Amino acid sequence: MDSKTEREFQDSTERLLQDLREVVEDGEELLRAGANELSEKGMAARARLSAALDSARETTRKLQERTVAGAKATDRVIRAHPYESMGVAFGIGLLIGILANRK
Repeated sequence: MDSKTEREFQDSTERLLQDLREVVEDGEELLRAGANELSEKGMAARARLSAALDSARETTRKLQERTVAGAKATDRVIRAHPYESMGVAFGIGLLIGILANRK
């Protein structure tokens, strides 16, 4: 994988994880702020929000684990087979170039 593409993937993943963390923090703050002023419907909505926040936390944790594992696996493969990786990247680039220039 090209280092620029890998960096872009890592950056976008980090942005996604940061956004999820912010959503969780905002939801927790909302739960704390409205804890005293809730009717029966509000209590049900609070329970649903709490469940959704727990789910978001778990999803964030799993996504982070998968991202790190994928990056490590990619790095190991490229380091183990550097010339093959360059050949595959060259071949794919050549194929894309040929297909893009066809009329």
